[in-house]
Formats: sequence, C-alpha cells, structure tokens
Amino acid sequence: MRVILIIPLRDDWLCAGELIRRIDTATYNSPHTFSIILVDDGSVSKRDSREFSGPFSAVRAIRILRLRRNLGHQRAIAIGLAYTHHADTSDAVAVMDADGEDTPEGLALLLETFSQSGGSKAIFAKRSKRSESILFRLFYHVYRGVHWTLTGVSVRVGNFSILPSEYLDAMVAMSELWNHYAAAVFRSRLPHSMIPIARGNRISGKSTMNFVALVSHGLSAISVFGDVVGVRLMIASLAASLMAGAGILVVIAIRFFTDLAVPGWATYAAGMLIVIMIQLIATATSFTFFTLSNRTDLGFIPLRDYSLFVEGVQDVYPE
Repeated sequence: MRVILIIPLRDDWLCAGELIRRIDTATYNSPHTFSIILVDDGSVSKRDSREFSGPFSAVRAIRILRLRRNLGHQRAIAIGLAYTHHADTSDAVAVMDADGEDTPEGLALLLETFSQSGGSKAIFAKRSKRSESILFRLFYHVYRGVHWTLTGVSVRVGNFSILPSEYLDAMVAMSELWNHYAAAVFRSRLPHSMIPIARGNRISGKSTMNFVALVSHGLSAISVFGDVVGVRLMIASLAASLMAGAGILVVIAIRFFTDLAVPGWATYAAGMLIVIMIQLIATATSFTFFTLSNRTDLGFIPLRDYSLFVEGVQDVYPE
C-alpha cells in the first residue's frame, strides 16, 4: 500500500526530520511505502537540508509544499489534501503533526487497523492518555461539553488519522475543510472509526500553542456545524421566549386572582419579562436568517482555491 503522509509544520524542521527517521525505522518491515508532504505553513527559520537526506527504506519521497503565508494547522492540512488530490496518486492519505506527539508507533497501529478494515473507512486516533496540565484538561472537558451541546457531536479526536484516497474527492469539495479537518470528516458522514492511541512527547523545542489559539481552534471546529448550531440556538431562544411568555401569564394571574401581589411589583415583573421575550424572539430570528444565509454560501473550496496560497514545491528527497 502506498501512503501519502501530510505533515503541516511551522519552523519545526528538527522535529520533522527526526520524526521521519523514526517513521522509517518503525515501518521498516511493513509492506507499505510512504511519500511525505511537509506543508510549510509560513516558516521563518531556515531548513537544514541534511535533515531529509536519508537514506530511508520505507520512505520513498519527501516533498515540501511552501505556503505564501501562515494559515494555521487546519488550513495547511486542507491545502495539503487538495494538493495531494491534484498531484499524487495513492492508496491512502495519513495526516499527523510534526512535533512527535503523533507517534510512529501510533501510525503503524493506524495502518494495521486500516488494512484490517479493507481500506474502506477513515481511522482516527482517539487519545487514550493526555500529557497536558490539569488546567488544560479541565478546559478541554468544558469545551467538549459545549461542543456536544451545540453540535450533537462528541469531540474525541485530533488530526492524527488515515483516510482512503477516494475520500479526497468529497473532502476537497467541502468548504468546511477550510476551518477544521477532523470536524469536516465527521460532517461529511463518510464511514469512520476510532482507535485508542496514547499521545507521545514533543521531540524538541516548546509548543507555540496558547490559550487564545486553543479557543480559536475550538471555535473553528464548532463553525463546521454552523447550521446545526444555528438551529439549536434558534430553538433554545424560542423555548426561552415561551417560558418568558408563560411567566407573564403567571404574573397576571397572581396580580388579579390572588392576594399575594405587592403593589407595583406586577408592572415591573411583567415589563422585564416582556423585554426579555422580545430580545429572545429577535435572537431566534437572527439565528434563522444566519442559518439560511449559510446554506447558500459556498465559501472557500479547497479544490478550487488552494493554489492561491501555494508559493512553490520542492523535492528534498526525490522518489
């Protein structure tokens, strides 16, 4: 099986070189061969060509796809997939990060599971063990709860995965892929499954990911299900407005049919509930138009638009 491996990176050249050597070692006796596409997401540090000089066994080719500007991991992956669909042929396409947290051993496990399934569905790595701080894990669980509430989809995976090559036909025509890779696969409703794989340790250096970037990443995943989120928020707003209307009726009933009312309170209570109900109805209306407008907006289509951001291609380990 010929596998194209897409690895987005920004300045992590040392990590990428060591990762490729580890991949070659871990898959030395496997029947698979690898062509690696390093998506250079606007790196500013210089690359040492010796990092990718080989010799390799399972790795047959290494190519650097240079982007004109930094776009972030998710959009770098989208461009890498669109370029692969346009320029290469393979049996499968795998995606992993360059820092070493996606391990070669995990890749071997993905390949084994993929082969056992007959290459008929995407396989994602489900994180069975995380090495981040307690605070990070706390916020991650909060994010998972918010994501499930808004979209109905549970967050269990990252980028680390392998896809049948025929999936690219559908994926690169999805505007959602531009925002978040894994969420786009789930949104596509293509067959997929998950296997538990522990996260590895970073090979060298420190992660540049910060809290703001993590929040942005989470919002990008939720945005893929924008129409679902819009409908759910619209229903919630309408339900809350009905509750406010019911509250107004209760206030009126207490005012005219009981002796519990305090002079003046009914006017203030009913007035506040009316204002709240009007705001909720306005919010529901805005979500309705937002959802309808999104259904007619094509946005960025990777298959059509990816070349706008490609500066050039360089074969650093020719096949």
